[in-house]
Amino acid sequence: MNGPEIHVEFAPELGLFVPHARRSGATKAVTDGASTLGHVVESLGVPLTEVGSLVVDGREVPVSHIPRAGESVEVRAVRRPQSVPGAPLRFLLDVHLGTLARRLRLLGVDAAYESTDIGDPALATRSATERRVMLSRDRGLLRRRELWAGAFVYSTRPDDQLHDILGRFAPELKPWTRCTACNGPLVEATKEDLADRLHDGTQRSYDVFAQCGDCGRAYWRGAHHEQLEAIVERALSMRTQES
Repeated sequence: MNGPEIHVEFAPELGLFVPHARRSGATKAVTDGASTLGHVVESLGVPLTEVGSLVVDGREVPVSHIPRAGESVEVRAVRRPQSVPGAPLRFLLDVHLGTLARRLRLLGVDAAYESTDIGDPALATRSATERRVMLSRDRGLLRRRELWAGAFVYSTRPDDQLHDILGRFAPELKPWTRCTACNGPLVEATKEDLADRLHDGTQRSYDVFAQCGDCGRAYWRGAHHEQLEAIVERALSMRTQES
């Protein structure tokens, strides 16, 4: 780029995406005189999925704004909770976020997940076709124009990832209503319904069962239930504190 020079200041929350020298105060950026402000911001490292608003000389502008020499640009982070208009809130997670997908499903959140790497174009197309918010740590994927909506997952730790997504989007929680394996709905089931799927010890030890309406997987309060219950309780407690 070799055109108008502008001044850009990023919100502290966006510091992860920009070089250290640009993380405090306004810094200079040279544009080409034709690219949109959205393109300029992304060229500086920040996916537009993480931008809440762009403010130029005190007024909010769209990402299509063409910067002019001397303008001061404020790049603000998304407001929380973030609304996603136009469709029920549903998510799509890439191959690296399997644990987060299972935990969202545990809480009753609609979370589709690709267990194999199908490639960025296919993920972006599915996001658009099914109108799902793409969750990923891949900045290149989040810059794809085909995406219906997207969000960067800031942490590598599943506990922090779940806390971040719940705080950012405030999805409705309906624990124990989705299959953690395939995202399908759970329905009540009896021992007789599942007789051919249960070991004798399980039939003797448990009385309450559920079954996935899509894949048929059986569920009961087994050895890992306390750990799962703790995840649910933390999520519900977080929601109570926020309200």
